[in-house]
Amino acid sequence: MRVLALSSGTSVDAIDVALAELDDADGVVRMRMVAHTERSWPAPLRGRILAALPPAATDLGEVCRLDTEIGQAFAAVGARAIEEWGAVDLVVSHGQTVHHWVEHGTPDGGGDAGDRAGSARGTLQLGSPAWIAARTGRPVIHDLRTADIAAGGQGAPLVSLLDALWLGDRPTAALNIGGIANITLVGDGPVRAGDTGPGNCLLDAAIAAATGYPFDPEGSLAAAGRVDPVALSVLLAEPYYARPLPKSTGRETFDAGYVAATLAAAGVAVPAGNDLFATLTELTVRTVAEAIVRDAPGTERVVVSGGGVRNATLLAGLRSRLSGVVTSDALGLAAEAKEAHMFALLGYLSARGLPGTVPGVDGRRATGARSAVVLGSLTPPAPAPCPTGRVPVHTLVLEEG
Repeated sequence: MRVLALSSGTSVDAIDVALAELDDADGVVRMRMVAHTERSWPAPLRGRILAALPPAATDLGEVCRLDTEIGQAFAAVGARAIEEWGAVDLVVSHGQTVHHWVEHGTPDGGGDAGDRAGSARGTLQLGSPAWIAARTGRPVIHDLRTADIAAGGQGAPLVSLLDALWLGDRPTAALNIGGIANITLVGDGPVRAGDTGPGNCLLDAAIAAATGYPFDPEGSLAAAGRVDPVALSVLLAEPYYARPLPKSTGRETFDAGYVAATLAAAGVAVPAGNDLFATLTELTVRTVAEAIVRDAPGTERVVVSGGGVRNATLLAGLRSRLSGVVTSDALGLAAEAKEAHMFALLGYLSARGLPGTVPGVDGRRATGARSAVVLGSLTPPAPAPCPTGRVPVHTLVLEEG
């Protein structure tokens, strides 16, 4: 099956596109990575997406417009990919996450979603799939996270299935550094996974506010600064970091105003210039490294993917605290392409009616879900068998039950 995957991450930096050919003969999933690219968001639309993200307030009219226009943007990118790479059997669209609802307080005991502290209660990815189906002429699997949340899971990160199948032959921490950083711990007991905290999101927000650039190219600005130990200590006191896996987070906690508000509450000044960038880079390094050492002390290698691998200062910091750090490129999967290919795999499994998560701790899935579920919804719906064959519908007859 040829599967085209479309996704955009927390950083809203581009639309990722991947084409893969998949089959699962004899219980072995084989994925041939045909192509991958990134397409820029239309600048005005990207600006509106960022303006709608937490902690900003927005109205339902803008949500409706964004849902349509994000769907149209994904549709255009998908249609162009099909023109360039050839026909596909299925499109998988992750959409653009605009809110991930997690309750970090005490469990309320009020039902399935409230049975654990830190439970995910809902998640919203915009990008109406009907536009993608209409433009590409192919069925679209979408809304990949909600079924896992309905089963008591975090709905994120979903990459644990790919990591377990691909890297589970030895103790490994698979680390993805996007806007939010996440880890999957495999090869040494049950699979464990979760978001460690900010990846690039706080640093990118600080860079954008100070320089107008979207990120710190190669980590050069952070390399020119010095870590502020007092500010770093305050930021490391964030309660989220101490929560056990599985867990998930997003801009709802680590928004653009988070650093200033957190430091102000502690009576600590925000570091100036490059010192701020150095401090935020070290925050990501420390929270990632401490999570891996705490939860997987026997880890033999750390396989890093995501946009963060291109930040030399960040990668050097990780290598100073962890052994066996390699990028996913070295193992045959381009760092920027991993997440899009992961969605291609999940879409394929969903189309085959197979679950998209792996077993975790205490009889739950790696996401924390109580049971395995098939992820996603299908647009248009699959037709039901018709006993008299497919004929044009022209009359409705009502019968009493």
